[in-house]
Amino acid sequence: MHKTQVFIAPDGDHYRTRLTHTLEMMQISRTIARALSLNEDLAEAIAFGHDLGHTPFGHTGEEALAHALAPHGRRFRHNEHSLRVVDHLEKDGEGLNLTLEVRDGILNHTGKGNPATREGEIVRVADRIAYVNHDVDDALRAGVIVFSDLPQAPLSVLGDKMSARIDTLVRDMISTSEKQGEIALSGGVYAALMELRTWLFENVYRNPGSRENQKASGVVASLFEYYLEHPEERARSDDDAITETIDFVAGMTDRYAIATYRRLFLPRGEIFA
Repeated sequence: MHKTQVFIAPDGDHYRTRLTHTLEMMQISRTIARALSLNEDLAEAIAFGHDLGHTPFGHTGEEALAHALAPHGRRFRHNEHSLRVVDHLEKDGEGLNLTLEVRDGILNHTGKGNPATREGEIVRVADRIAYVNHDVDDALRAGVIVFSDLPQAPLSVLGDKMSARIDTLVRDMISTSEKQGEIALSGGVYAALMELRTWLFENVYRNPGSRENQKASGVVASLFEYYLEHPEERARSDDDAITETIDFVAGMTDRYAIATYRRLFLPRGEIFA
């Protein structure tokens, strides 16, 4: 609930968080799975687990942690860490004993790998359907963009309103999948979705002028370096120091990360003689 979807520690109650994104994506996944007579429960389980490995501050935090790990010859990808969460960190280190199909869907909901099940393929596309549309909605609400900024070509295909775009995408995915015998969007609708997604990455997610993104990156990098050097202060989760530090920092909520950074690195206003 307290992990960023797009907007860091938003003041309003109506901006999406990682939790509400997951719920919206799960609803889309179940709707498509039901219409195609597939396993709704499997789609739901994959959806619920897909983003458990996200860092504080969303993709900004993910990139900051990956950058901090590069000098150590390591990488960080949230889908891989999501699988580690359910396999090794949940239930005090026992893991959740999930099926192979659920674990595969969590790992391959993004990245170069392809899900082994139809339900996993649905979740992979439903994730994009959900975040592309609700992130446009949040960016408009926040005043980061105005409607006239949006690229008109994909809107002419998908619709002007969020509800219309989701309806177009879900209906197209169901009808195209039924016709082709595989999970797919039609060519024109898929191209429109990806064009809108690319525009969001360039103008909202990775806005180089965003001071908030820069500050969030600094928080994650500083916390990683601090806890790597202070093993006695991080929670025990692994014998490898770097892996354990990743677990500890990636598991923080936005609020906890900010509060911890403030405690460790900012003066408390006390006067020392």
